Amino acid sequence: MAARHDVSVVDPEPGRAAIFEQARRDDAAIDVHIEPLQDIAGLETSWKELEARAPRSFYLSWLWVGTWLKHLPRGAQPHVLVARMSGRTVGLAIVCRRTVWSFGPQGRARWLLHETGDARFDRLFIEYNGILVDQAVAAPVTAACLEALAHSLSVSDELVLSGVDLDFEAVASRAAGRSGLVTEVREADVARWVDFTKIGQKSGDYRASLGRSTRQAVNRAIRLYAERGPLAFRVMETAADALAAFDMLAGFHQSRWGSKGSFANPGFRPFHEDLIARGVPSGAVRMSRTLAGEQTIGVLYNFVHEGQVLNYQSGFLYEPDGRLKPGLVSHVLSIEDSRSRGERGYDFLAGFARHKSQLANAEHAMMWIVVGADTLERRIEARVRRARQALGQLLRKQPSGSTAAPSAGSGDGGPSQDVQVP
Repeated sequence: MAARHDVSVVDPEPGRAAIFEQARRDDAAIDVHIEPLQDIAGLETSWKELEARAPRSFYLSWLWVGTWLKHLPRGAQPHVLVARMSGRTVGLAIVCRRTVWSFGPQGRARWLLHETGDARFDRLFIEYNGILVDQAVAAPVTAACLEALAHSLSVSDELVLSGVDLDFEAVASRAAGRSGLVTEVREADVARWVDFTKIGQKSGDYRASLGRSTRQAVNRAIRLYAERGPLAFRVMETAADALAAFDMLAGFHQSRWGSKGSFANPGFRPFHEDLIARGVPSGAVRMSRTLAGEQTIGVLYNFVHEGQVLNYQSGFLYEPDGRLKPGLVSHVLSIEDSRSRGERGYDFLAGFARHKSQLANAEHAMMWIVVGADTLERRIEARVRRARQALGQLLRKQPSGSTAAPSAGSGDGGPSQDVQVP
């Protein structure tokens, strides 16, 4: 028998009040509540306790979530979703409420899972998003939480689920259908990654597993860099050294992207400096520098979670000589270092960049979806959005003298990712 759940929401639509009252009278197996977040210290204790028995994503770790909550922009309205079974917490998530206006005179509520709706702040860019759930009851709890979120929506509201995998998207779509809502896919992407088990199945040598032209480009670049002195890959062991490397990464990044770069966002640096300071001592954050002689040619900012390395951002020293490939070289050395540590894989995360397809041998699907009622207003918005996306794709295809700049998060269910091209 499918598990039932008692749903308690903040200020439900009057027309739905009877439904929620009936749910509260039921003998529920899964009790789901959504309420304003008031006690972050208490949430930290509950989150860490659940995290120890949950199938985890780095983006659902307290390191990320706690740092994120600490830096929320003014005006953010975080709510905590709590699922309990027999009084025990089995599910946790943060949803933020934001009022938006489009075609009508009245605003509507947009609920976002681990995002704020503030486009600039959401440029932090969450992936592998979801709900933190107890491993033993992951499927029913996830379904109950998504049904609770769907039930809480009024006719004009929408629920934004960014950076989720196909399984989560499927559960969300079923929950939406049961509530008479529709699911719109705003963006479908893939996260390309290097599966180390596939390397072992071949020669065991990562460079040898690369395509011929990529392997030749890497080897040629390494020879050219070696003319300046020994080529070295160094992982920063202390928070102070990691923050100094992050500052160097920022310099590389801004020299390439200028006002369109991530560091032009005033909230970006403080968040990551805090995350780095907290994450380096535990090994969850790994900052590295690639040097040719005494010259730093690349800085990688990676997360490490359960044997998987996630490449969040990079900064490279680009030079006129196109044979020099600071990105390819830095990533290859980082992948080889990760393999030597006995880790399982190296994930480039979502977003297109040429080096990802050159270096990866596997991929995960990633979805950005929105749940809401099938209204005329939403249909008009969807048509306008598709027209804008088509125009953007057309403009990106136009010849230019530089690589397309990184996009900013929209806060409405579309992805954003800094693009770094070796």
